[in-house]
Amino acid sequence: MNWSDFDAALFDLDGVITPTAVVHMHAWDRMFNDFLAGYDDQSPYTDDDYFRYVDGKPRYEGVQSFLASRGIELPFGDPSDAPSATTVCGLGNRKNDAFEKVLATEGVEVYPGSKLLVEQLAERGLKLAVVSSSRNARKVLDAAGMLDFFPVIVDGNVAEAEELAGKPQPDTFLDAAKKLGVSKDRAVVLEDAVSGVQAGRSGAFGLVVGVDRGAGREALLENGADVVVQDLEELA
Repeated sequence: MNWSDFDAALFDLDGVITPTAVVHMHAWDRMFNDFLAGYDDQSPYTDDDYFRYVDGKPRYEGVQSFLASRGIELPFGDPSDAPSATTVCGLGNRKNDAFEKVLATEGVEVYPGSKLLVEQLAERGLKLAVVSSSRNARKVLDAAGMLDFFPVIVDGNVAEAEELAGKPQPDTFLDAAKKLGVSKDRAVVLEDAVSGVQAGRSGAFGLVVGVDRGAGREALLENGADVVVQDLEELA
């Protein structure tokens, strides 16, 4: 691809810039399987469930999506619910507690190829943003030493405050492009989740890049990616 055809790059965070998707996956696994232990008729939560129902979605939507797949109904509750609460928000907060403990104790690394691409695009003068469903995006970028590259961060907190629909809707990406002052047809979306490439395609962005960290090349292409890479170094 020719980066001179574009003015901005809109990066998802988990699984695209940092391997925190693995930490998220472990936190979801622990939370859901502890929860499902109370149901005799439920099989364990698996990585396949993560990619089908949780990956790329805002936290509470991910909880709702998975529970619906199992026919389990819980009250939604409130984002202020304690992690011990048996509500959608309570389960989401329980997962977030597990994630934050790992982040605080182990920190986070950056994919070398992603760091290389971000640095090169910054040198070229492209405008950069992070668009993440996570409410921890700023903390993760700071821990990874990448915060200064991204003047615009549209995360779960911004989406809630501005009432933006989460992925697979394109609203958060469109908001990031607007805040960068670029037109969507001159912006590239870089995503590893099916819901993320769906958002990029429905938003009619200039290019949608799928990063295959486990969702599968064909699934990313079928859901809106124009091109799929295994590592962002391929685009540097």
